[in-house]
This record gives sequence, structure tokens and C-alpha cells, in this order.
Amino acid sequence: MKSDNAIIATNLSKHFGEFKAVDQISFEVKPGEVFGFLGANGAGKTTAMKMLIGLSTPSAGSATIAGFDVYKETESIKKNIGYMSQRFSLYEDLTVRENLRFYGGIYGLTRKAIQEKSEEVLHRLNMWNVANNLVSSLPLGWKQKLAFTSALLHNPQIVFLDEPTGGVDPVTRREFWELIYEAADRGTTIFVTTHYMDEAEYCDRISMMVDGKIRALDTPTGLKNQFGAKDMDQVFLALARSATRNAD
Repeated sequence: MKSDNAIIATNLSKHFGEFKAVDQISFEVKPGEVFGFLGANGAGKTTAMKMLIGLSTPSAGSATIAGFDVYKETESIKKNIGYMSQRFSLYEDLTVRENLRFYGGIYGLTRKAIQEKSEEVLHRLNMWNVANNLVSSLPLGWKQKLAFTSALLHNPQIVFLDEPTGGVDPVTRREFWELIYEAADRGTTIFVTTHYMDEAEYCDRISMMVDGKIRALDTPTGLKNQFGAKDMDQVFLALARSATRNAD
């Protein structure tokens, strides 16, 4: 029977020799949920994400992404997800419109669909006047919003965001999160890592990794109650103090 969950991980692990980068993590993510995947440097979250998006084969455990198995159906996973890395995936020497056209082609959209989606994106982001400008000329915040929207061109079931708002001001970060909420409202599942604890408050639920394991998983309010904390910064510090690793 097909699960109603967008992501299911059961005892998922990744070992490099004796080193357990990810150690038997288990969680589920519902369709349309904004799920925060947090942890300090060295916690294992980047390694875990690589397994979930089909870039790294697990050492043990199981997982399904959009109903597809991480061992046997990695190509199907890639077709049904979007991904935005913290270093961005836009081509700086292409224009805004050319980037949209390129990613539409990569995702297998028809020429007509690419045209329609591109116009929709330019309208939504109010980027008509810079559509023919090189991406390298855009402010950082604009690049991030364009990269996120490009990852949604093919209407993926799930989009993975790896620290998508690093380096921008609070106002731009809030605008970016409005785009995230819009996507979630349309039914897209959002799986996001961030090192900004105020952003963690925007998630429906949060998992907190320490030394390769998930040490806590709940709503922001639930986690604050559990740790007697006034904000997510205090929750993070309480968990981070127990970490023994310092490199992912």
C-alpha cells in the first residue's frame, strides 16, 4: 500500500569505514509540510540530505521519497524533486530568462510549458525589467528567489533547500519564506536546512541532529516546551552542547 507520507526514513544510515556520519535516523514528512532539518556543523544533515535526493547510497536502513525507493529508484526520485543548494545552481553567465529556459529543458518541459512557466516566474518575482540581464548582475536576494522558483518549474512533489537564505538580510529572508509558504500551500513538500534559528520557527516541524542521530523532533512550540526554552536558539544550544563532532 502506498504511504500518504512524502518522505519516510527508517533507520537510515551512512558509514564511512568506522565513522557513522548518519546513524539510524527515522522520520516521516507529510505532503505540503514545511519540515526543518537542523543540526550544527558535523551533525550529519548534509550527508543525510544527499541520501534522500539520490546522490549517495545508504549503508543501511530504508527510505522512500515521493514513493520511490532510495536504493532502486534514484532516477525517479530526481524527476520528482526540486533542489536548491546553498551555493546556488544558477548560471551566472546566462540571463534570467536563459536560466529559466535551461532548467525547464533539464526538467523535460515542452517548449510551450517553458515559455508559460518563465512568464509566470517573471511576473511572480516582478523581474520583467531584468529578464535579459545576466544573473551575475542581480542582488543576492534576487538570485536566491530565482533559484528557488527555478527548482519548482517542473512542479515537483518535494523541494529540498540547503541553507537557502545564507548571507541575505532579514527582510529578504522573510520574502523568501513567503515563497516557501506559497509553494507549501500548493501542496509542495518543503525540506529545508537552515542555521538561522528564527527561520526554524517558520517550520511546521523540526528535527534536530546531533552526531549523526536525530535527538529531537517536534513542532517549534513542542521543542521549546520540551527543553524549557524561550526560543529555538536555546533549544539548539541545549542540544549542540552534547555534540562531540565538528565536521560534516
